[in-house]
Amino acid sequence: MTRAGNRAVGLAVMMLVSAVIGSVVVAAAKSPAKPVTPTPPAAAPAAVTPSPTPLPTKYVVLTFDDGPDAEYTPKVLDILALYGAKATFFEVGQNVRKHPELTKQLHAAGHSVQNHTWDHSDLRKLTAARFQQEVRLTDQAIRAQIGSTPGCLRPPYGGVNPAVRQRARQLGKDLVVWTVDSRDWTKPGTAAIVQRVLKNVHSGSVILMHDGGGNRSQTVAALPTILKALKAQGYGFRTLTC
Repeated sequence: MTRAGNRAVGLAVMMLVSAVIGSVVVAAAKSPAKPVTPTPPAAAPAAVTPSPTPLPTKYVVLTFDDGPDAEYTPKVLDILALYGAKATFFEVGQNVRKHPELTKQLHAAGHSVQNHTWDHSDLRKLTAARFQQEVRLTDQAIRAQIGSTPGCLRPPYGGVNPAVRQRARQLGKDLVVWTVDSRDWTKPGTAAIVQRVLKNVHSGSVILMHDGGGNRSQTVAALPTILKALKAQGYGFRTLTC
């Protein structure tokens, strides 16, 4: 091939290469690479918050004093469970020491456990130091079983005066008495206990009964009738937490 022919072939090859490169560049310009869009993470399911059970608007507060008692407290607990009722138990510290498992059981069942002094002393007759001892020892015994300190204090015999109020306040306690007294501790008979409660009850009543401190068989016998009648009248049950 002549020198002129070689130049012609070389020129043709260069033109072909240029055309191919130009085609690639044009194609790349027309079809830009698509950006990679990251896939968003799946949304976490929304936390479901259980709705609190509304408190009954027509209600009574059932309270039981002087326990826990090995014979009568379990019977009261079973009856309350049968009727779906909750109550507040004002416990005597020395009885908590004797039957700690009952205090724990009451708390686990959703009842309120509160302070009724160490040995049921009349707080009006105590020195300031003895007053504190009665309350604090009971607090310690209850706290060891339920993990929290009672905020309510029920003075034995309902005994309240200015000194008792002041000393309770200094200890951070709310004094709680009652509005309906079944006087079950007098052992007047089952029918009398029922009548005293139902005759005087109204919405918001704080009813006093006993699960300890003596023979409470009449209270146990009266309780189902009382609960059945209260529920039939539309009452619900609240507990005390001071």
